[in-house]
Amino acid sequence: MMPRLDTALAAIDAANAADPGGEALLYGQRMSAELDRLFPDASEALRLAARGQHIERWLLPRSDYPEGRTGYLDWRREQGRRHGERVADIMRAAGYDEAEASRAAQMLRKEGLKRDAEVQALEDVICFVFLRHYFAPFAPTRPAEELMGIVAKTARKMSAEGRARALAEFDLPEPFAALFR
Repeated sequence: MMPRLDTALAAIDAANAADPGGEALLYGQRMSAELDRLFPDASEALRLAARGQHIERWLLPRSDYPEGRTGYLDWRREQGRRHGERVADIMRAAGYDEAEASRAAQMLRKEGLKRDAEVQALEDVICFVFLRHYFAPFAPTRPAEELMGIVAKTARKMSAEGRARALAEFDLPEPFAALFR
């Protein structure tokens, strides 16, 4: 790896290691592993965006925002902005130029989803990490109708290639599998 990439990844990991819940570091590592598997030729900006997807997420609790969809979307949008800003700062400190740092921040804000290949690749990786590591423990905590809606949104966010690959890699029961076709 390149020294600046190593430096930036280590800084993201150090920030995530401070998570009082202990999940952020593992999540970042899972994101990197899934990115390496799905997109082995990813740019450094995409690699850093993936690793920093939830950087210091605990610093802005969901409970700081109103209940309901509007509150959730506002919280998520602010998280994306904060994650992008934090990763961009880490990248600049590691020697990346402004264009590279801004590119990673753009990906973390999800600007260009469905139109920008790297933003879409990041979203596919996020969805794969959810399906591989979080779906099974999450599913029993939600009513069936709500869970169906969550899986439908996940499938809609993915690229056609990502949905096809998810069908091939995961043993999704019907009616969930139908959402990926």
